[in-house]
Amino acid sequence: MTEEAPDMSDEPDVLDVPERHRYEIRVDGETAGFAEYALRTDPHGDGETIAFVHTEVDDAHAGQGLAGKLARAALDDARARRLAVLPFCPFIRGWISKHPEYVELVPTRRREQFDLA
Repeated sequence: MTEEAPDMSDEPDVLDVPERHRYEIRVDGETAGFAEYALRTDPHGDGETIAFVHTEVDDAHAGQGLAGKLARAALDDARARRLAVLPFCPFIRGWISKHPEYVELVPTRRREQFDLA
């Protein structure tokens, strides 16, 4: 008898859903949470920015670490796309403060505004 590979379908997926202006985290195909954003060109010279404005995880999925996985995936995507991050959302801002390797995504001149100086 051969051993089957572990079922990876239990792993949550994070997808950018641009028509809804948000990243969604999905568990078993169902949306379990999201991080809303606004894309814009910054008039102050920061180039293309992604402003995170709200993050939410359904109560049914609370305590599973999904919000952190969502934040990491969204910020990794912003980094890959070379977007400056404006963390207006308190959760994203707090997550960045706990993971200093992501502070560099916030423009230097804006970090004090988000208590990331």
